[in-house]
Amino acid sequence: MLQARQILLETFLELDRRVRRAVHQDSVTTRFMSVPGVGYVTALSFKAAVDDPTRFKSSGTVGAHFGLTPRRFQSGEKDNPGRISHAGDADVRATLYAAANAMLMRSIAWSSLKAWGVRLMKTKRRRRAIVAVASKIAVVLHWMWIDGTEFPFGSEASA
Repeated sequence: MLQARQILLETFLELDRRVRRAVHQDSVTTRFMSVPGVGYVTALSFKAAVDDPTRFKSSGTVGAHFGLTPRRFQSGEKDNPGRISHAGDADVRATLYAAANAMLMRSIAWSSLKAWGVRLMKTKRRRRAIVAVASKIAVVLHWMWIDGTEFPFGSEASA
């Protein structure tokens, strides 16, 4: 059992080294990691899932592509917003959710995006705020990829 555990640990460490090496060799994924909460896996999975950023007409549609928008039930007089649509790649959606959770709960660095998420948590539930921030992170990552810019933290007064 100890030998099996040792082999699993060595394999995990080797895969972790490969992921870190792949991120550091690519300027786009390195730029993605300037966003608080976005780590190696999130940066790589987002880049692999989007593949070509020009296939989206606007950055606002990226969150919907990964199923981070509310599903609507509309019929006659009824208009009930439901849970998220779960469309698109579930793994990318999970990594974006984890990045948003890390930004809101663990990150010390304040940004205008984090301030918006914290304000949203006060009015909505925590999970809804995290999903909204995850969708915004997808939009920001796409926008950063298209423009070639770093993450805009915003002014301290706005945060």
